Amino acid sequence: MVRGLYTGASGMIAEMHRMDIVSNNLANVDKPAFKYDTAIFKAFPEMLVSRFNDDGVVKLPIGSYDVAPIVGKIGTGVEMNEAFTRFEQGAMKQTDNRFDLALDGPGFFVIDTPAGTRYTRNGSFLMDREGFMVTKDGYKVLGQEGPIRVKEFNFMVDKEGNVIVNMDEQDDNERLTNDDQNEWRRPEVLDRLRIVNFENLRYLDKQGDSFFKETKYSGPASEMLQERPHVEQGFLEASNVNSVAEMVRMIEVQRSYEASQKSIQAHDQLLQRLVNEVARMG
Repeated sequence: MVRGLYTGASGMIAEMHRMDIVSNNLANVDKPAFKYDTAIFKAFPEMLVSRFNDDGVVKLPIGSYDVAPIVGKIGTGVEMNEAFTRFEQGAMKQTDNRFDLALDGPGFFVIDTPAGTRYTRNGSFLMDREGFMVTKDGYKVLGQEGPIRVKEFNFMVDKEGNVIVNMDEQDDNERLTNDDQNEWRRPEVLDRLRIVNFENLRYLDKQGDSFFKETKYSGPASEMLQERPHVEQGFLEASNVNSVAEMVRMIEVQRSYEASQKSIQAHDQLLQRLVNEVARMG
C-alpha cells in the first residue's frame, strides 16, 4: 500500500517534466526554425509478487526452488527517460528581407559564438557595423572562408548558398560611360555558406536560442559540399510546433497528473483507515 504512494508520486513527477516540455514548445511556436521536443518515459523495474505461508513448491528462477508461488507482477512507477528534439521541416514563411535565409532540407548553418561553434536552422540574420552577417545576438555566420562580410546591402544568396555581391572595381578599359555605370558592375561570389549535418541528430545538445551543440553521440559535424539543402533568401523556416496538438497534450498531462494525485489520496485514505480502524479493532 505504501508502495502505491510512491508509484502515484512518480507519475506526478513525470507529468511535471512533460508539462515543462509542452509549455516550452508552445512558448516557441512563433520562433523561426524552432524544433519541438518530445518526452520519453520508462517504467521502473517490475517486482514479482509471491504468496507467503504456502506449501507449494515452484521453480524460481530456473535451477532454484522457492516455497512462495508467484502471484504476478507489480509495477513500481514511471520516470522520464529523455527529451529529444524532432527535426521535421517547418513551413517556409516569406519575409522579402534579404538577410532572412531558410534551409529547405536537412542541414544547419554554422555560427561562431564565444562558447565555440554552434549550429542553427534559424536564418534570421543581420549585418553589423563592420559589415559581417550575424545572428540577432551578434554572433558571426560562417562561410567556407570564415565569417561572411558583405559590406553592403546589395547582395544575394543563391540556392547553393553562394553569397554573391556586385563589384564595381574594373579596369578602365572595361568601363563604359558614366551613364552606363550600372552595366559594368559585375557579380562576384564572395563566399559560400557553411552548411553541415550530423549522423545522429537525436543526440544533439539543445543550447537555447535555436542553437545546437555536437556531442560524442551525435558525431562530428560533416560538411555538406555536394548534396546540400536549398537556401531560400527572403524566407524563414517556421517552427514545426503544432499548437493544436500541443494544447491537446497539455490537457492530457493535466488529466494524468490529476489521476496520479487521486491515486495518492486513495492510498492515504486506506492507510488512515488501517491505522485508525483496523488497529483499534485488533
